[in-house]
Amino acid sequence: MLNAVSFFLTVSVTVTLAIPANQTKSRVGDKPHILLVLIDDLGWANVGYHRHHPAAVHVDTPIIDRLATEGLQLDQHYVNMVCGPSRASLMSGRLPIHVNVDNGTPDLYNPDDPVAGYQGIPPAMTGMAEKLRSGGYATHQVGKWDAGMARTEQTAMGRGFDTSYGYFHHSCNYYTHTALGSCDPPNITDFWENDAPAVLSDTQQGEYVDELYRQRALDIIRNHTGSSPLFLYYAPHVVHMPLQVPYYYWNLFEDIEDECRRNYTAMVKFTDDALNDIVQELKDQNMWENTLLVFSSDNGGPLYEGAGANNYPLRGGKGSNWQGGVRVNAFVSGGYLPEEMHGQEKSGLVALCDWYATFCELAGVDPDDNVMPDDLPNIDSLSMVDFITSMDAESPRLEVPLAPHYMNSRFIVGGGAGLISYPYKFWSVKSRSIPGLDPSTLT
Repeated sequence: MLNAVSFFLTVSVTVTLAIPANQTKSRVGDKPHILLVLIDDLGWANVGYHRHHPAAVHVDTPIIDRLATEGLQLDQHYVNMVCGPSRASLMSGRLPIHVNVDNGTPDLYNPDDPVAGYQGIPPAMTGMAEKLRSGGYATHQVGKWDAGMARTEQTAMGRGFDTSYGYFHHSCNYYTHTALGSCDPPNITDFWENDAPAVLSDTQQGEYVDELYRQRALDIIRNHTGSSPLFLYYAPHVVHMPLQVPYYYWNLFEDIEDECRRNYTAMVKFTDDALNDIVQELKDQNMWENTLLVFSSDNGGPLYEGAGANNYPLRGGKGSNWQGGVRVNAFVSGGYLPEEMHGQEKSGLVALCDWYATFCELAGVDPDDNVMPDDLPNIDSLSMVDFITSMDAESPRLEVPLAPHYMNSRFIVGGGAGLISYPYKFWSVKSRSIPGLDPSTLT
């Protein structure tokens, strides 16, 4: 694996991690349809249900607000500070320290490890969709992948999805669909359907990419047969930079003077409308009453120059282990959620990787990654089925290790490691010298 990951395989033994026992049966009835929504760079205060003051006039998310307030809000839901490690964690069922802590470009490679030294999830690990497909699910991925692409086994198709429609990199131009970052040569189109470049019609060329993702998600739901449960992983590009949005949405917020904040707010509104259409389609197809919707951001909202997020009252944002960078908007909703859980909020710890074991339990499959070599760690994921289906149940997770910030094998100053531990205390590693981790730097 990558050097940084290899180091943390050693360091993390000092952290007590609960490994789940085999959980192979759902305790809440038939297998639900699962809609997993992972929004990119969504700020804590960029949704209405977290805004309770006059400035909320600049937030317009009625659908997200309704789904959250009519569902179960997860007040202590933690992710990685940046997108790539979060997505690798989610799809592998492992904390970032056990899969990938480097938010580098897709071509990042460790020549000392020709088997697993590629950016993203190491090929030997079993993906979430592989588990769900073994449980009889039809599996579909739409939008951003950012969990590996150097080898076929690392793509969404290689990880168990029946279909894939989206892009591999951190970001792309919303209209030209070209990758942004360090691609050489530049202006490479990063738009893929299954295992080949996406073929777009004349009307789709130059279309806002998240509009294409919305339409694909709707098509998947419409064309789904009733013979198997559906797993739809919907991970739109919004609201990641570059801040681009159709003029209709831009014009809705003409009273916002700051251009970045206006763009960002308009993109969030687009996201809200897209989610409304997807939920409505599930209802039209008589699927909503047996659907579990899981909603999360991949990291906190970005506060750096050129971004437009707001994480108030949380400190910090994307790229930091302060609460604003790792504690995110998250909730579960849908008709499959027990009636007693509607309109509730729970504050137990949940890590993004915990949805791996949760979905495995709902699918009736063993969450353990039995194909991994014996000398490598099993999954860290803990099933949250009881936690989200009973008000009496407590979260099985007592701590969430927070990975440091690496970019292309370079440690990013200010991105030290840390630990969220029950009842929600935070230790921050202040030292820049991560190797050899001196306990005196823990506060």
